[in-house]
Amino acid sequence: MSLTHEICIDSVEGAIAAERAGAQRVELCAALFDGGLTPTLGTVRAALAAVSTIRVHVIIRPRGGDFIFDEHEIAAMEDDVVVAREAGAHGVVIGALTPDGAVDRAVCERLIEAAGDLSITFHRAFDMTADPFAALDTLIDLGVDRVLTSGQDTTALEGAPLIADLIRHAGDRIVIMPGGGITDRNVARVVAETGAREIHFAALAPEPSPAVHRNPYPFMGGELRRPEYERLVTSGADITSVMTAAAR
Repeated sequence: MSLTHEICIDSVEGAIAAERAGAQRVELCAALFDGGLTPTLGTVRAALAAVSTIRVHVIIRPRGGDFIFDEHEIAAMEDDVVVAREAGAHGVVIGALTPDGAVDRAVCERLIEAAGDLSITFHRAFDMTADPFAALDTLIDLGVDRVLTSGQDTTALEGAPLIADLIRHAGDRIVIMPGGGITDRNVARVVAETGAREIHFAALAPEPSPAVHRNPYPFMGGELRRPEYERLVTSGADITSVMTAAAR
């Protein structure tokens, strides 16, 4: 069975690495430490200009934390969807919930309308829904193309039983795409146990900063700190490793 591989990236170089490794699609984000936020328009345009065969889907999420958005955030997301569409993105990745853990149908309808004919993925806000089957039925009714989920568990491997049930429930009405903690060590099991035909994973590896002058005292973030002079970059070799393992 042929798999579609979607790579979660946060840079133009990530898109290039994913294309070279033979992946079919990327989810372009900023702030992966926060679970992925809307990237800048400049990054979207640069990524689209840098690749030619891979599809670029842009996450639309204004902040980290929960998925309950106020009117200002909804308006911002609508604008970001339009901007991504006009820039030439192939799809957008959206998600919004009500306080009681249902899909926020009204918000999703607004974002889907703004997207026009772009492909629509509902992101892992799905994993925070109170009733995943009811949420799935809502997304099918809305015409969403795919759902990214870890099966409402820590990783897609641990959530594999629910993912398999969701795939059976969905049939050919919507794609269920496992994501969360997928590596070359577990991808074959995730695919075998779920029957998934698309998978989503990141392939980040640390790389030292090119900075020669380094000041060890100031930090640019909060108390939970990442190293100032180390980067996480998408590794083409790691993408290939997961893709190869998935095909075994």
